[in-house]
Amino acid sequence: MGKTKLEEDEAITRGTGNVFADLGYPDAEERQTRLRLAYAINQIFAKRHLTQVDAAALLGVNQPKIPALAALDRDVEIVIKKKPRTRETAHIKVVAA
Repeated sequence: MGKTKLEEDEAITRGTGNVFADLGYPDAEERQTRLRLAYAINQIFAKRHLTQVDAAALLGVNQPKIPALAALDRDVEIVIKKKPRTRETAHIKVVAA
């Protein structure tokens, strides 16, 4: 069977896994990290059935706050995990090296 007109005209290029890098953004890694962080947070909100208004009230903010440490020549590593059942409250830990 012959190729269709679309198959003849269109080449398919496999992406890198980072759409921002594929589009040529110079800060592609930072954008991808922000996207992953936002996705993780949204998954938690969805699991708890929180609206944006409810989430903002719970967090005590009026909009998402993301640190701009990368602009200060710092690498930023963020790990989000469920707290152990043995602990009553979740912790936030920042380690500055």
